[in-house]
Amino acid sequence: MAEIKRILLVEDEPLLGNLLKQRLEKEGFEIVLARDGEEALAKLRESKPDLILLDIILPKISGFELLETLQADPQFERAPVIVISNLGQESDVARGQALGAIQYFVKAKVSIEELVEHVKTFLRGH
Repeated sequence: MAEIKRILLVEDEPLLGNLLKQRLEKEGFEIVLARDGEEALAKLRESKPDLILLDIILPKISGFELLETLQADPQFERAPVIVISNLGQESDVARGQALGAIQYFVKAKVSIEELVEHVKTFLRGH
């Protein structure tokens, strides 16, 4: 039997967070949900995810700060990060990628179904 892939979903917007969580669980993924950057760091240490879905505008610690922490701290096993954010400026996308995000999606331009397909495709390859 294939190992169940674990995803850390960092999203402070309850509706989107719950919708994504349900949709990804339906695909057979285990979802660990964090509502802010601090909670994400704590859950990252516990859950050792295969993938991180990260919002940028978060309470306490922003997604960018979280990416910087991950990059600077060798104790974190580097799980790949896909950013899902309302920040869609080229400079935001470039910053996310410079900090190690493998993909960057702007919420207004991507559907939940497209996002789920990207996650499935990525995790099948890893």
